[in-house]
Formats: sequence, structure tokens, C-alpha cells
Amino acid sequence: MSPTSPLLSLPGAVPAEGRDEGVAAHYGDLFREQRALADGKGFVDLSHRGVVTVTGEERLSWLHLLLTQHVSELPAGQATEALILSAHGHIEHALYLVDDGETVWAHVEPDTREALIGYLESMKFFYKAEVADRTDDVAVVHLPAGSIAEVPDGVVVRETAHGRDLFLPRADLESFAEQAGPAAGILAHEALRVENHRPRLGFETDHRTIPHELGWIGSAVHLQKGCYRGQETVARVHNLGKPPRRLVFLHLDGSEVHLPAPGTPVHLASEGEEGRQLGFVTTSARHYELGPIALALVKRNVPVDAVLRAGNTAASQETVVEP
Repeated sequence: MSPTSPLLSLPGAVPAEGRDEGVAAHYGDLFREQRALADGKGFVDLSHRGVVTVTGEERLSWLHLLLTQHVSELPAGQATEALILSAHGHIEHALYLVDDGETVWAHVEPDTREALIGYLESMKFFYKAEVADRTDDVAVVHLPAGSIAEVPDGVVVRETAHGRDLFLPRADLESFAEQAGPAAGILAHEALRVENHRPRLGFETDHRTIPHELGWIGSAVHLQKGCYRGQETVARVHNLGKPPRRLVFLHLDGSEVHLPAPGTPVHLASEGEEGRQLGFVTTSARHYELGPIALALVKRNVPVDAVLRAGNTAASQETVVEP
């Protein structure tokens, strides 16, 4: 189980459920929290996420053999992301990485860390690398892009275009929150993720998802590196074919009271709910400017200009992955 955050004691905190259990869904005002993050203010408590480290002089060369990303010469301080695939090229793990010159730090989905560590340990052989689960003593905190919040000395930072992920000592969470506020819940963070078309393991993926379907080629999959498990599928689809599905962004009809839940079937609007299922909703959210929005996986041959329905909710689509 993921650790329960002490920040759930902050005023207005409403606990999240499901995969994000252990942190706050929101602190009483979802749209205000989104606006603050979009303006570069506040922080998001992601302390439920797993934290895994790899140390040792061969840590990067060893990880390079296992990951979809080119990390053998990863410069200290440079953020990247990577996947671990099955032998058939299906996505099993997503890692958000940075190396501090001595240690590779990664945060992962809360329910995947034990399986990830088990896999890494099974692949060590004679390499000089040590894997550790640091979740109990290190928490992930997200500062949005543009934030001027001060980072405590000695804290490892993973900086991307979307903001900074801090690997903060768990004991310092409450003191950090006092000076970095206002706190924003995971629902605000998720709404901005959906707006930016960024896939998430376990949300946009199922047991047969390959990286091409979600736009992870390039950002998490390096096409010029050597062999890794599942690489044959990645190369074959990239060079010879197209993925069977593609990620789309949906603008949902704002007159509906309820958001379509993950797994809600997607059809052509002209065929209604009884029409042929073309895909399914993966994540839906209420955005402070765009209104109700969602990500969905649909069949590759769905016309890019087709008007869709997510359950009984009308939806216009934006292309994320080209057909």
C-alpha cells in the first residue's frame, strides 16, 4: 500500500480514491487549485507515488539494457522518462527519471513499485548496481512550471517543461507545505495532464497497449538505441506499420452533469449508443477553462474529424496520435 500523506490534515483536504489513494483529491476548490498551478503557484502532493533508486558505478549502463530510453550517457540533472515493455512490446512500467551523478532517482505509479523492483532485481546478474525502494522515506512533490518556490538544500530535482518533481525527505513534507503553498489536489494535477495530452500508466494503458498508441515514441522510447525487451515490436510498428489504436483528446458536452467514467465506450455520434464501439474513455476531468474534457483510445481508422459520443455524452476530438 502507498503511504498516507500527513497533508491530508490540511484544511479542506478530501482524500483521493483508487490508484491515487493516500493523497488529497482536492482541498475544497478544484478550479482555484487548477488556476494556481497554471499560474505557477502552489504545489501538488504526490507522496503516494513509488520512489525507486539505483546506485553503483554501472547503474546507467545496466538500466540502458532494460529501458526503452537511451540512458547510458544520461547527464547528471537531466530529466527523462522511460518504459519497460513485455516481450511482445506491451507497456508494463513507466519510470520518471533523473540521475544526480551518483544515484538514479525514479518515481513510478503507486501500485507498480513492488513488481518493478522485483523485475529489476531479477535482471541484475553481475552488474554493479543496487536497487532500493525509498518510498517510505522519500516523497514526491510537484512544483508547476513557473514556480519560484524555494527548493530545500540537498533535495534532488527532476525538471521538465511541465514543472519540477522534488524527491523530498518524507519527514519534511509538512514544513515544506507551509512555505510552498497553496496546496493543490491530484484532481487539479490530472486535469492539467489531460489538457496537455500526457498519458499515464494504468489510465491510458491496458494489457495490450504499445508505446506508439499513446505518443510515447521519442519522449519515452528512443528509436536509435540497441536491444531491450519488446524492441522488435517497437521497430516493426515504427518501420512497417501503424498501431491499432490512437490516443485522442475529447471536448465533452458541458450540459451533462456527470463525466464519463474510465472505460466508457466511444461510438460515432451518428450511430448513437447502440453503434459499433470504436474505443473507450481513459481519463476524464473538469477543466477550469475548457470545461469537461477527456482522453480516449480509439481505433486508428476512426476519421479525425468524426463527431463522437462517450457513452451518452457528445464529444469533439483533437488528434494526439496521428492515424
